[in-house]
Amino acid sequence: MTDQRRPLRRRRFLQAAGAGVALGAIGGAAEAAAQTGKGGGAGRGGADLVLYDGKVLTMDGESAPAEAVAIKDGVVLAVGTTRELRRLTNARTEAVDLHGRTVIPGVNDAHFHPMGLGTGRPPLTLDLGRDAVASIAEIRDLVAEAVRDKAPGEWIRGFGWDQGYLAEGRYPTRHDLDGVSADNPAALREWSAHALWVNSKALELAGITRDTEPPPGGEIVKDGDGEPTGLLLEGAAGLVDGVMPDFTEEEKRQGLRAAVDIMHRYGITSVTDAGIGLESVRRYDDMLRSGDIRQRCTIMVAASGADDLRDTLLEAGRIGTDPAWLNVNQVKIFADGVPTQARTAWVSEPYIGGGNGGLTLPGGSEEEQLALLNDWVMTAHELGFQVGTHATGDLTANAVVDAYEAAVERFGGAGLRHYVIHGDLATPADLRRMAALGFPVSFNPQIKRSLSHQLVDILGRERTDYQWPYRTALDLGVSVASSSDAPVVGMPDFRAGLTAALTRKSLETGEVFGAEEVIGLEEALASYTTAGAWQDRAESWKGTLAPGMAADLAVFDGDLADTPPEEIVDLPIAMTVVGGEVVYDAADDTPAATPSSASAAGGLAAYMDTGCRHD
Repeated sequence: MTDQRRPLRRRRFLQAAGAGVALGAIGGAAEAAAQTGKGGGAGRGGADLVLYDGKVLTMDGESAPAEAVAIKDGVVLAVGTTRELRRLTNARTEAVDLHGRTVIPGVNDAHFHPMGLGTGRPPLTLDLGRDAVASIAEIRDLVAEAVRDKAPGEWIRGFGWDQGYLAEGRYPTRHDLDGVSADNPAALREWSAHALWVNSKALELAGITRDTEPPPGGEIVKDGDGEPTGLLLEGAAGLVDGVMPDFTEEEKRQGLRAAVDIMHRYGITSVTDAGIGLESVRRYDDMLRSGDIRQRCTIMVAASGADDLRDTLLEAGRIGTDPAWLNVNQVKIFADGVPTQARTAWVSEPYIGGGNGGLTLPGGSEEEQLALLNDWVMTAHELGFQVGTHATGDLTANAVVDAYEAAVERFGGAGLRHYVIHGDLATPADLRRMAALGFPVSFNPQIKRSLSHQLVDILGRERTDYQWPYRTALDLGVSVASSSDAPVVGMPDFRAGLTAALTRKSLETGEVFGAEEVIGLEEALASYTTAGAWQDRAESWKGTLAPGMAADLAVFDGDLADTPPEEIVDLPIAMTVVGGEVVYDAADDTPAATPSSASAAGGLAAYMDTGCRHD
């Protein structure tokens, strides 16, 4: 295997334009690259960047691994042997000796919450993930420490606790926090974001009492005396969110910069931001144009956040963005909960312990909720917006596919590729319908790896094994994309997703859950690259490393094909390239060496002068 300690080094630096200027169209450069072809001619003035002596997985479905890839003007100029691509270089070409490392197309994370990732971590939010805490007692100590730095009345935020990994083996309550935060409201969000743990002060400020009615699909958990325990499920969390101060504009920008830096470190070059408002879209646009961040973003407008979905989508269509970098073309619908200890996903077979969950859509009855689901889908489809719907239970997935099918029957246009988000328990019958209609699904293998061992007592063994049925879906002809749903799983580490899809092993116990749903390496890689691009309806210009395609790529610090599946999660990312620019280089040994961390005044030129090492 390749010596993973040998750093990647670039032989010379280019004088690059500022990142804001570099966010250009692909068309002209793509045409020139397509004419050059695989291992072709000299190109116009030679390549900007060549990576050679490695294993280049083009993911174009036709080619064996190549040795080298050449990039010019932000697109792939050619792929081929090192000797062939040497002819595409000149004195200004930047060259990287891969030393046998593996190159893949940049990761397209198909369902992600960048703002949540960036603001849901220190210094803005307490880290309560399983790598940071092991018990309710440790969380209480962290809250007590945070209170010492706050004035009375200031909020304490936290994110990431997981009841299944806490030593006490129970759900926490307000009483666990009241003794250390009597005068400071505390709101600690669970790892899945489907539960919120608060103290008595937060309940008081939100006006939540034993008599408070939760919103549809939400639950205010109560103790044996009928008093709120401090645990709020699904929409009930909104009662506290409504009185908790929002992050400031600078904190939001800080969070987005941090999220993009993290994505670059994990080889992610495209992301679908799942459910935001138009204010956030404009923030993205401003930060991209100014060079503050450099990342391709597909935007899902949140249906639940729109007073009138039709008016909101018409306004979204008037925001002038460059769709190669910021494509506002989807709608996010949140239809049910999760099939975890919360038992809020809508399922046909009752959970062990009872209950079938339900829809989380607004409405006073199931009929009203389903009518709203259909109305939102129809509105988005009519206006040409693709729809992605959170649907984890089998009944929810069935209702969502029904709504999609009805929209296609009414308006035509199956090419909009509406899709099911999560689809944990989507049945083979509904997957078969999705395949026939060209509707993809977005699965979450990292969650599978983290959660399976906890679910047998909730779903039973058969459903736990089936959950996220990769093999079934692919065999039925469904296009399957993979996503992290970060910050739900902590870091958006697609390597952990690859390991999960290839093994179905529990992170905690090592037990295999659903061996019959295991898929192969090429299929798993496709779910993070080509399938994500297809879900974005962008497969014509991104997702593969073929001439004319966007020059987005990630470099593994080793030979991926020679790495055992269980060890892929530990195979480092050595470099990430977005639009032909190196945005992460592990040789710098710093998490902040990306354009999004460079000063706005210096832009990408300053970054390129300081962010990488000379040979």
